[in-house]
Amino acid sequence: MKTDTQKSAWRAVKDERLWAVGELAAENDITTRTIRFYEEQGFLKPLRRGRTRFFRQKERVQLKLVLRGKRLGFSLAEIAEIISMYDATPGEKGQLEHFRTKISERRTALLEKQKDIETTLTELDKVEQRCDARMQELQQK
Repeated sequence: MKTDTQKSAWRAVKDERLWAVGELAAENDITTRTIRFYEEQGFLKPLRRGRTRFFRQKERVQLKLVLRGKRLGFSLAEIAEIISMYDATPGEKGQLEHFRTKISERRTALLEKQKDIETTLTELDKVEQRCDARMQELQQK
């Protein structure tokens, strides 16, 4: 039996376009299990008819935001925090300001990692050159 919330949600959608879980998965090149995971985490709240789930435009956009956040390297907690700010005071402006701060922090961390990787690669090149030189010395004996 549908809950009152589900009943009112179904009345609200009327002619709105809905996506089945398989459509949403294919559109985003992810598995249906991934969608289920994001449901369990509270990011998606599909409509249900029996055991079938239907996703509205809101969930579709929400999924795209979560996937973009993951691609940018944000944790699920950070993504949830950013997304939740949209409907809270100070709204979208506050959300965007917070997001810009998070982007800056992420960029700084990645640049530090890049510098560490470049330092390590330089060190590996030096060690490899010493190994090659020593091997040549050993071959000449």
